[in-house]
Amino acid sequence: MTYVGSVRAALAEVGDPDRAAQQQAYMKSELPFVGLGAPALKALLRPLLVEHRFVDRGSWEAALLELWDDATHREEWYAALALLRHRAYRGWLDPDLLPLLEHLVRSGAWWDVVDEIASHPVGQVLLDHRPDVTPLMDAWSVDADSLWIRRTAMLAQLRHRERTDSDLLRRVLVANLDDSAFGREFFVRKALGWALREHARTDAAWVRTFVRTH
Repeated sequence: MTYVGSVRAALAEVGDPDRAAQQQAYMKSELPFVGLGAPALKALLRPLLVEHRFVDRGSWEAALLELWDDATHREEWYAALALLRHRAYRGWLDPDLLPLLEHLVRSGAWWDVVDEIASHPVGQVLLDHRPDVTPLMDAWSVDADSLWIRRTAMLAQLRHRERTDSDLLRRVLVANLDDSAFGREFFVRKALGWALREHARTDAAWVRTFVRTH
């Protein structure tokens, strides 16, 4: 059985309908939940990720998209993210993966999946390939269609600490201060504050200056 098939079979055998209903309501999700907490889902996926190792990038990406695009429950999205972030495939996090990551962000379009994609795979690709990826983050920060793409650009450096490109951070944040389409959206404003708070751990003076200036 494939990784995708194993995930779906395992999910079909577990879950809590009452918890699933609560999770779906809390997350305002069109996709239903099976009804697993994060620790239980992680424990369920751990042996499947070990058992099913992908030796070529194409089949790995295909499995990600199958779990994502054909999901019947939101936990399948989380299983796709677990596969995406598994250490065995760290070498495949490069600029060629960005169209797939963009697809996940645009179609996921909610904080539980977007924030993980932004701060981990997108952030890692940006960190490792700044010259190639920085222009894309600038473009994403002013995307005309998706506040989630804008949020991704703002959160991509959350884990960069002292390696943060502060010029890029300033540009993507300023681009979303007063934009008539998205500047007052809750999830855009929240991302702006989160990015500043996190960067303050490394460079509080820069953040104070930014706040005074803007």
